[in-house]
Amino acid sequence: MKSDHHLILRVVAKGLLPLITIYAFYVQFHGEVSAGGGFQAGIVLAVAVILYALIFGLAEAMRAVPPGFARGLAAVGVLVYGGVGVWAMVQGGQYLEYQALFNEPPGGHDGQHTGIILVELGVLFAVAGAMVSIFYALAGRVAEIRDEDW
Repeated sequence: MKSDHHLILRVVAKGLLPLITIYAFYVQFHGEVSAGGGFQAGIVLAVAVILYALIFGLAEAMRAVPPGFARGLAAVGVLVYGGVGVWAMVQGGQYLEYQALFNEPPGGHDGQHTGIILVELGVLFAVAGAMVSIFYALAGRVAEIRDEDW
């Protein structure tokens, strides 16, 4: 009979991971009216993947969220962030001038609201992808010194 001494950790993690992910999206979409935003949400989302890797193993986490996907997510985040700024410049405004996104007069709110949401989504993608990529790079590294030699 196989004994799994991590059974309690696995059961608790399976209950916590969806809650952590939901909390990350809560922080993301309420960041403009309360504390939080793309950076904080990206870190919380990356923590969910890191917790999964710590409990279920690095190989299992890399199957769930492949390293290529994490790197691609970081790249897409940077492109979304930069793309909003370029979009504003193409519309005749300055870089990340949100009113210029829809050619609104000063004081308009539609462009501001849309621009902030898009920029924060870009930051979320970039931070979550970068943090997961960094974790994979550090966790998958072969130790140069054996534990006994410390």
